[in-house]
Amino acid sequence: MDDAVIKKPIVIPDDWPGYSLELFSYPEHYHEDIDSVYIPHGVIMNRVERLARYVMDDFGDSIVVLCVLKGGYKFCVDLVEFIKVLGRNSNKYLETRVEFIRLKSYLNDQSTEELQIIGSRDLSFLRGKSVLIVEAIVDTGKTMKALLKHVETFEPKMVKVAGLLVKRVPNMAEDLTDYVGFEIPNHFVVGYALDYNEYFRDLNHICVISKIGKMKYKEQSNG
Repeated sequence: MDDAVIKKPIVIPDDWPGYSLELFSYPEHYHEDIDSVYIPHGVIMNRVERLARYVMDDFGDSIVVLCVLKGGYKFCVDLVEFIKVLGRNSNKYLETRVEFIRLKSYLNDQSTEELQIIGSRDLSFLRGKSVLIVEAIVDTGKTMKALLKHVETFEPKMVKVAGLLVKRVPNMAEDLTDYVGFEIPNHFVVGYALDYNEYFRDLNHICVISKIGKMKYKEQSNG
């Protein structure tokens, strides 16, 4: 079977309304702030396990996992854990070293032109290593292109990107992402560590934020 066919994402159609909130457990204080459960936690976990299998197949015996904070931390933790479990139950073990980088490119629900790398910019430990960048969501790819350019200056052996979500937007960055969990419409989603001005990270499911939620937690630009 063709490799490209195997690694196609789960495509969520434009008219997918999500599931009723009444069908799932979620923090009660977000009752008015989300419209629907877009991707349930169990579906996310099963898909992350599948992505872990792809990673195991493609890499040698060791990788450096570069987790993009803060939104990518749950995806990264679960992906690495599945890689470890798969290694314990097979004759191949992929040694993983996890490092973190924090980026900021959003204000409220809008992507800004400026990419900020917060914390250490020195990634010299990547030199000669096989690197897996783990990001929760990729849309136009401006942020990811800037990060890849930065990472490449440290001369890693190889670099691949795992994105839990890729948005269908004009000039979408599908070609930047080697492993994709879900391709979704251009909706602003929260949960599973994805935030709206630091809120909603504690949701286990990926949900669509409501108009009430956007207004309640809106942050003003200093610009």
